[in-house]
Amino acid sequence: MNNSLAKRRASAAQIHLELTKLFPHAGMMLNFSNHWELVLAVSLSAQCTDKKVNEVTEKLFKKYPTLNDYLTADLKEFERDIFETGFYHQKAKNALAAARVLHDRFGGVVPNTMEELMELPGVGRKTANVVLGNAFGIAVGIAVDTHVNRLARVFGLTKNTDPEKIEQDLMKIIPQEEWFQTTYLYIEYGRRYCIARPHAHENCPVK
Repeated sequence: MNNSLAKRRASAAQIHLELTKLFPHAGMMLNFSNHWELVLAVSLSAQCTDKKVNEVTEKLFKKYPTLNDYLTADLKEFERDIFETGFYHQKAKNALAAARVLHDRFGGVVPNTMEELMELPGVGRKTANVVLGNAFGIAVGIAVDTHVNRLARVFGLTKNTDPEKIEQDLMKIIPQEEWFQTTYLYIEYGRRYCIARPHAHENCPVK
């Protein structure tokens, strides 16, 4: 192992220790009652707060209680239903198409592999990682959202800006049993302390 990798691995371990002390209960904030609703909620959360998604899905999941309801949904009406989450044209198109693929190709059952999940329109590696971890307890990668993307660089764990390259860098230095929790620890830290706006990092709890 080269010296740089060893240093980053040691840093990642120390950061994980400190963050677990700060946030012992860090985890999923989105509300859902089944695997399909989880897929949908995570997809809607792109460029939107979990709080807003939960407000939208509270009504949405009542209006469309089963997968079949999404198969017969009107696109324009569905756009209005999710309007507040932003980027609603593309999100609506992907959501209804994903419901169709899930029904036709997977018998209405959300698959438990990265490759199959990414066959659903609108589902990339980040969403697939979140679904795999929360629905099946499977960690094949690290979900790199905006907080993880930013903080991995703030912490000096990567120099990359591309989410998939950041994920690969983190997977090399963080033990697999910590991959799932890493996302939620970084999200909590980014929300509560090390925010995206310019600030003095030396005043953050994890320096």
